[in-house]
Amino acid sequence: MPELPEVEITARRLGEALAGATIESTLAPGINALKTFDPPLHALDGRTIAGLRRIGKHLVVDVSGDLHVLVHLMSAGRLQLFDKRAGLRDRTSRLLIRIDDGRELRLREFGTKQAAWVKVLTPEGLAADDAVATLGPEAWPDPPEDLAALLAPHGARPLQAALRDQRIITGIGRSWVDEILWTAQLSPFKRANELDADDAAALRRAIVERLGAAIDHYEEVVHLPIPDKLPLPLQVHRHQGEPCPRCGTTIEAVHYEDYVLCYCPQDQTGGRVLKDRRLSRLLK
Repeated sequence: MPELPEVEITARRLGEALAGATIESTLAPGINALKTFDPPLHALDGRTIAGLRRIGKHLVVDVSGDLHVLVHLMSAGRLQLFDKRAGLRDRTSRLLIRIDDGRELRLREFGTKQAAWVKVLTPEGLAADDAVATLGPEAWPDPPEDLAALLAPHGARPLQAALRDQRIITGIGRSWVDEILWTAQLSPFKRANELDADDAAALRRAIVERLGAAIDHYEEVVHLPIPDKLPLPLQVHRHQGEPCPRCGTTIEAVHYEDYVLCYCPQDQTGGRVLKDRRLSRLLK
């Protein structure tokens, strides 16, 4: 799933290219993707795109006349700008915003789940929408100063789960939580209410450092057209079985049903290798 750095660079690149562009017409081939009906999608027709921005993992297309298009890419969605318009046989298309110069802002989705969604909202509707109103503070560029106080009410939840909860802090997902906890040298299973002042300070520094460095990396290497798969600068996530870049210990993993958690035993868990959930299930 695209996380804060990936959504941020998408907003920047598309915003640069589309600011001031006039929408000629709109179409939602993926009818399940459009989650609102008032204002209607065609209310965007003839209006000007003021810009694009990010709220957490969401993209917002700001349109003249106080309208906003809120987009959540979920795991397999991509918002991209094309010089030519999609053909009728393009089964990946979920939303088409056609520009009067022939370009097309296209929400595409790969796979069969069709979970990506779009909402056309007024300013009041955007602020009140559950997807936005329930979000915690942004993880970047300025996360809360006292992360210990932010996380403490969430008790025994492990850090790797609490940091991915968008209601607690928004923008971090499965890829970057591994990178952040490795950088901070904290166990992914340390309890959210067990952070001392040093732990909290290290965690905040790691959030700022890793998310900021990822965005800086994308600024250098990501240009239009935005690729389907961005070159994520990951050091730990997806690197199980490889040596830790910091100490050389083999990176270990805990497998869940739909994702993998990666960590360095030497730097994060006191040398202890955690149980792999796949093996634990087989032994039951």
